[in-house]
Amino acid sequence: MPDLLIELFSEEIPARMQTRAAEDLKKRMTDALVEAGLTYAGAASFSTPRRLVLTVGGLLAASPAQREERKGPRFDAPEKAIEGFLRGAGVTREALIERDTPKGAVFFAVIDKPGRPAAEIVAEALEQVIRDFPWPKSMRWGSGSLRWVRPLHSILCILTDEAGAEVVPLNIDGIPSGNTTRGHRFMAPDAFSVSSFEDYEAKLKRAHVTLSAQERADQIKSDAENLAFAAGLEVVEDAALLAEVAGLVEKPVVLMGDIGADFLTLPPEVLQTSMREHQKFFSVRNAKTGRIEKFITVANRETADNGATILAGNQKVLAARLSDAKFFWENDLRVAKADINAWVQSLENVTFHNKLGSQAERISRIAALARELAPVTGADAEAADQAARLAKADLSSEMVYEFPELQGLMGRYYIESAGLPEDVAAVAQDHYSPLGPSDTVPTAPLSVTVALADKLDTLAGFWAIDEKPTGSKDPFALRRAALGVIRLVLENGLALSLGEAIARANSGADVADLTGFFHDRLKVYLRDQGIRHDIIDACIAMPGNDDLALLARRAQALSDVLKTEDGENLLQGFKRANNILSQAEAKDGVEYSFGADRKLARDPAEVALFDALDAAEARIAPALKAQDFAEAMAAMAALRGPVDGFFDAVMINDENDIVRRNRLNLLSQIRQTCTRVADLTKIEG
Repeated sequence: MPDLLIELFSEEIPARMQTRAAEDLKKRMTDALVEAGLTYAGAASFSTPRRLVLTVGGLLAASPAQREERKGPRFDAPEKAIEGFLRGAGVTREALIERDTPKGAVFFAVIDKPGRPAAEIVAEALEQVIRDFPWPKSMRWGSGSLRWVRPLHSILCILTDEAGAEVVPLNIDGIPSGNTTRGHRFMAPDAFSVSSFEDYEAKLKRAHVTLSAQERADQIKSDAENLAFAAGLEVVEDAALLAEVAGLVEKPVVLMGDIGADFLTLPPEVLQTSMREHQKFFSVRNAKTGRIEKFITVANRETADNGATILAGNQKVLAARLSDAKFFWENDLRVAKADINAWVQSLENVTFHNKLGSQAERISRIAALARELAPVTGADAEAADQAARLAKADLSSEMVYEFPELQGLMGRYYIESAGLPEDVAAVAQDHYSPLGPSDTVPTAPLSVTVALADKLDTLAGFWAIDEKPTGSKDPFALRRAALGVIRLVLENGLALSLGEAIARANSGADVADLTGFFHDRLKVYLRDQGIRHDIIDACIAMPGNDDLALLARRAQALSDVLKTEDGENLLQGFKRANNILSQAEAKDGVEYSFGADRKLARDPAEVALFDALDAAEARIAPALKAQDFAEAMAAMAALRGPVDGFFDAVMINDENDIVRRNRLNLLSQIRQTCTRVADLTKIEG
């Protein structure tokens, strides 16, 4: 069983495309091989800046022979239909077999397909994969028609077994396959031949190429941490940058350089962002002061001067970049200290949405809503108004124009520099949060207030202009905004009437529809907390369902009760009572909801159920008033024994019509008592 090795060697592939491209090569090739009848034992793909690599182990030497039986036209079909069938099946008239079927005599063709050698199948599949490869962007070069992400130089394609290595012959736009490759562009540029994947990987290593992207990333991380540790510093973790840099080099050489003293006073976030975005440098921090003091760069080669020339060039370019950042920072500070409100006024000329007005108009709406929400969050209304009006001021700053990802963070610095309170300044950074399911949720009252106002204004506004998410499309990130509201409310335990808040945010929004959207997002959130969707539906059906915190507490309490034996059995008893009652009401054309009479109870089990329902009601009513859902659910679960005893002891449909009606009214009392806590009719099972 041979092993297959493929290498597609080209000019530098953008780092962001490499991992996906390696996965696409593996999936498309292995799918094509299996479809052609070539199974295999295992496959792995790799990428470097200049190559995509696939190794497939334990491949069949040839596809198995196949026999296919194809049904054709009836025996008495027109001659043209029979001839068409012969052409499609690739057989002669003499090869047809006539068989009787329930629809009469029918022609059948038996087609024998001999197996094909692996090399033939691989060549055919690889050419198709290369020609149809799904690059996000591709190019043509020279006079050929082939498109690739960058000019493709060579194709290595070999099958290796006990007898040795065999080149799989193919030629794509003048690029023939072979068994040779090249090492590092500068340190080992000469071609060399390989005979297997193991031989290929070992020779690449000697030619200064680390094939595995993960191995390159691990080496960069380890070397960077060692250099920083030796200087008494630490590397600022940046997983995305690490993955990107591992895709920029085939031979990572980690170097640590100095940041000019003039720039060390810049905020650490500015230094880190500038170095990451412009230079792909890692930041090196002094853990004691929090300052960024050095940088790590990753070269793609070893040099005789141990990287001194590379570092000198990098430091020169970095100084120019940081000079710009320093200019932005100092200029922004002057503006903020002089009159930070000027930035807010300038946002009158920035459109938020053509149907929702400018950013300045949006800020006014958020500030007004923040005032309304302040009593709910425990914030001061005046401070909430001020914080909301300044929260997006930094959108006018030069630093945020250069680095949009620093919005909010720079606002905090600028508001503090204007001499305003720290909690007002913190709102600028915090009010965008949470941005996702794992992002930190603000807890400071002012930050929570403005974060809620910001997200509710966005949602109500887009609902008012009928710009809602559809299917997988959500261009304005409204699902994320709704989840943000849910997390802000639940994790801060806020008693917020969502309907009132939506109406205050934008009177043109369909409150019921937007509340339903929140309920859908809440189901997703609570399902992640282990609460079933039918339990959430049972709680949404109750009054006050626009209070998300109350709704979540009710759902959690019901979920906890239904996990107990008493809760599960009571649910079955409730469903039995509800089914009998519903059938009787449908049959009799009346509603049994007028209250059962204890005097008509004939069996001790009936009396016991009357007592239990009275006791449950005495506990449930004050518990619901106090929003103590755990106590209300516990009181409901305590009915399990009396309900079971009642069904075991009595016949509901008694011959005495008065007794029958009384017992049906007693079932109605069970239903009324249980559905005061949640609509149990929506619980499945």
